[in-house]
Amino acid sequence: MTRRFHHAAISTPDLDRSIAFYRDRLGFEVLAEFAWPRGTAAADEVMGLRDSSGKAAMLRLGDVRLELFQFTTPSARPSDPARPVSDHGITHLCFEVEDVEREYERLLALGVRFTCRPRKVGPATFATYGRDPDGNVIELLEERPPRA
Repeated sequence: MTRRFHHAAISTPDLDRSIAFYRDRLGFEVLAEFAWPRGTAAADEVMGLRDSSGKAAMLRLGDVRLELFQFTTPSARPSDPARPVSDHGITHLCFEVEDVEREYERLLALGVRFTCRPRKVGPATFATYGRDPDGNVIELLEERPPRA
């Protein structure tokens, strides 16, 4: 039986840049960094690849873990950094924040691209979408307590 969600993983062309984004802009802690040489049988078998090699890092923010991969081999197919969230696959990573406007302004000043200013999307919910350096969509979400 499934116990809990453990982590999500993102493949990136620049591991150091992605670590810096998630650590320095969103507050993740780097738990571990590791690499594997080409042809490591266990890595190839688990990932369904052949002659893979690369490096990775595991990050944590509260109870959430995020794994970042940079493959040396095999070569990655190009991706669209502006891929619409309507395309099949993972659409976004959501981060709950205390003050969505303040966090939006802070990240905007650091160069994060957003689709719009935070908007009211529910009775007490405010959100906006932005993108990490590789074009992966991140959501900032604030759920305000109901007023008495």
